[in-house]
Amino acid sequence: MSPTLALTLELIRRESVTPEDAGCQALMMERLRAIGFHCESVDFGEVKNFWAVRGDSGPLFCFAGHTDVVPTGPAAQWQHPPFAPIIKDDYVYGRGAADMKGSLAAMVTACEDFVAANPEHNGRIAFLITSDEEGPAVNGTVKVVEWLQQRGEKIDYCLVGEPSSTDRVGDIIKNGRRGSLGCKMTVRGIQGHVAYPHLAKNPVHLAAPALAELAATEWDQGNDHFPATSFQISNIQAGTGATNVIPGTLEVIFNFRFSTETTDQDLRQRTEAILARHGLDVELEWNLSGQPFLTAEGELVSATVAAIEAVTGYPGKLSTAGGTSDGRFIAPTGSQVVELGPANATIHKVDECARASDIEALSEIYRGILENLVR
Repeated sequence: MSPTLALTLELIRRESVTPEDAGCQALMMERLRAIGFHCESVDFGEVKNFWAVRGDSGPLFCFAGHTDVVPTGPAAQWQHPPFAPIIKDDYVYGRGAADMKGSLAAMVTACEDFVAANPEHNGRIAFLITSDEEGPAVNGTVKVVEWLQQRGEKIDYCLVGEPSSTDRVGDIIKNGRRGSLGCKMTVRGIQGHVAYPHLAKNPVHLAAPALAELAATEWDQGNDHFPATSFQISNIQAGTGATNVIPGTLEVIFNFRFSTETTDQDLRQRTEAILARHGLDVELEWNLSGQPFLTAEGELVSATVAAIEAVTGYPGKLSTAGGTSDGRFIAPTGSQVVELGPANATIHKVDECARASDIEALSEIYRGILENLVR
């Protein structure tokens, strides 16, 4: 078994459900210290993080990722125990195989191979690893980035090991992400008996036209790098459960995934204007979980595309689709950011898996990126 696959299995065996780390970071730091990295634990609250650096000067290339995984769901539904990984028919099965312990293992072994061949490399190599990406994401990467800024440390290039690929490793490179703006809206009415609607105000009826307008609104048309901004309602709650009671309040949770063609402030203002036009008595609780970011071109994208083609024979395609990642905390510092990892078809699912040969190829690609940027 290759060192990359052996380390992948060892990481999966640790039950690191958010925000637990279960010893994954200690294992990674042990391997990194052995090849000359200076490692520091940077914990906040119950969240474990670490920062590791090798080299003293020059541009800083950082591997970023997370050791935490989502819950397994009913373990009995898995073909194999989720934290007892196996390799079968070229697939590694286990929670975190794709998201993202395979990537973490590939990062470590890529550095081991690179340092062995280039012990006096130019530039610096770093790791920023958290156990809070799958959870609230408030005491993880965002806090470590603030800590780095206070120290005057700047990341020039960042590769996030999120599972970006679709059919085969490296076919998709995420070079940006849409922003995410959420809102919990409470519409106030007057509770009453369904037989006496003139004595009540039904917030569901009052809000329905406004919700229809929000859903039908074209917020922007996107651009060459991003699809159009989307509005989606994810939850609606009203009523007491009784069939003869008009509810007094309606709670709606909705989300914008927005492009660089608009801003979170514009989306808030336009939403509030629509609600005001419909005369609703509302309370809005906004939550901005990430701004859009884009690394359209530059040294990192070029190095990544070249490394993928050298290992796989095909060029990776740039994409900004999908959800948010911790790249949203790193890109605003001025860092070039890309995401590259295994196929994402089974992430967060029962029987999560990643192709073993893809994880091994990923280590070679990561090493190639290092060769292109910091040798």
